[in-house]
Amino acid sequence: MSDLFDDPTPADRPGQNAPEFTVSEISGEVKRTLEGTFGRIRVRGEVGRVFKARSGHLYYDIKDDRSVLACTTWKGQISSLSVVPEEGLEVVVTGRLTAFGGQSKYNMNVDEVAVAGQGALMALLEKRKMQLEAEGLFAPERKKPLPYLPQIIGVVTSPSGAVIRDILHRLRDRFPRKVLVWPVAVQGKACAPEVARAIDGFNRLTPGGALPRPDLIIVARGGGSIEDLWGFNEEIVARAAAASQIPLISAVGHETDTTLIDFVSDRRAPTPTAAAELAVPVRLELTGWTENQGARLVRSAGLAVQQRRQRLNDLARALPKPDTLLETPRQRLDLWGDKLPDALIRGVERRRLRLSEAAAALRPSTLRQLVSTRGDRLRNLSSRLSLRPIRQDLARQQDRLGQLAQRLDTVQAQRLDRQRQRLEATGRQLDILSYKATLRRGYAVVRSGETVITRAAEAASQARLHIEFADAEIEVTPTVTTTATTTAGGEAASVVKSDAVAVAPSADDRSKSTSQKRDTSGPGDQGSLF
Repeated sequence: MSDLFDDPTPADRPGQNAPEFTVSEISGEVKRTLEGTFGRIRVRGEVGRVFKARSGHLYYDIKDDRSVLACTTWKGQISSLSVVPEEGLEVVVTGRLTAFGGQSKYNMNVDEVAVAGQGALMALLEKRKMQLEAEGLFAPERKKPLPYLPQIIGVVTSPSGAVIRDILHRLRDRFPRKVLVWPVAVQGKACAPEVARAIDGFNRLTPGGALPRPDLIIVARGGGSIEDLWGFNEEIVARAAAASQIPLISAVGHETDTTLIDFVSDRRAPTPTAAAELAVPVRLELTGWTENQGARLVRSAGLAVQQRRQRLNDLARALPKPDTLLETPRQRLDLWGDKLPDALIRGVERRRLRLSEAAAALRPSTLRQLVSTRGDRLRNLSSRLSLRPIRQDLARQQDRLGQLAQRLDTVQAQRLDRQRQRLEATGRQLDILSYKATLRRGYAVVRSGETVITRAAEAASQARLHIEFADAEIEVTPTVTTTATTTAGGEAASVVKSDAVAVAPSADDRSKSTSQKRDTSGPGDQGSLF
């Protein structure tokens, strides 16, 4: 009976015959079911959280008002996206549903993103426009002036469309220039990166190289819908155009179409044909303008020459005749020409006289005196050039206070020595200039009282004469004896004879006589010398 009330065994419970799965097995089954059931799908929603990992993978959410779908775009798939997901943007994503067993979550691997509707595109465009404008990329002061006549024009467009033919045809009509075409895709996923690389590539070219760098860039495309032109609204294209060092003209779409590159370019053209017209002037117009300016220049130059010729003629009539202008200078030239020989002779005579005077002054006694004076000066200077000041300076550094007194004594002694030497030199010069030196050479001074006798006739009329020699003075009485004597000049002269009486002068008389002679005699009045 007890068996009737026992619990049933596990094998007897309903549904207990279902197979068992491990966690990994059930996670794999769920993943295969999701991928096999849904395959490749498209989902529309608003982009929520966006996160880019260090590995380069992009993680974001697609949501509506009730649910959230996690999405993943691997690093290698990001470059193929036509639109990079941004938070708040309404998009349509395309990819495959899959599951991640490590967290029991499912997500969607997205390999394509498209903006959902034109309104969303315009909202995204306005958002990017506000962002770039806040960074100052639209500022007018950033825009570069276009070259007036570029030598090389770079065109970024499709090589197979009608746009490049229109540009080349218009350039050929206006002013043919060299054109470099960088082929790019003008719509689709590859449009934005190729256009950005083309602008950057033109800027990287070396001026004057094998492939020369253009002077102007034209980015052109024909008209189309906003989706077709969306590649030129991408941020990468706008930043490449703003960073271009070469002036850039944007000509994307028709006149009513506006893209982000139009705001950052240096000049916007409504059509590709208008871009070619902005790039170069009309050669025929330039030729006509040049010819017109040349004609005006010729007329102006001819008129200026005519006016100056008339003014020159007027001034020439007011000038005197050349013969009148040269008459006075010609007479002055003749006058100076007549005076020139006499002036040359007189100049030579003056210089000969000056040379004779200089030669007379160069006597041996003068040279000896000059040598003696310079020798005294040299000895005086050599006495001052000694090692004593140097030793004194070294001693002063050791004991400055004591050396000051010693230096004062030394300087005083040196000063007295110099004054003594100067006094001795002055005494020697005075002795040389005194008439006493002349008396020692055998001459004498004859006086009568205080009067100096210089002629024989004056001596004959005197009662007594005083004769001064180098060592003493004598007093004599003149005796006149007339003798016919003829001088060198043919004149008669008398000979005076005298009886000499030696007088030994006293010390007082010598002192007095010396004092009187110093008072009465000067350098030019030395008396009669015999």
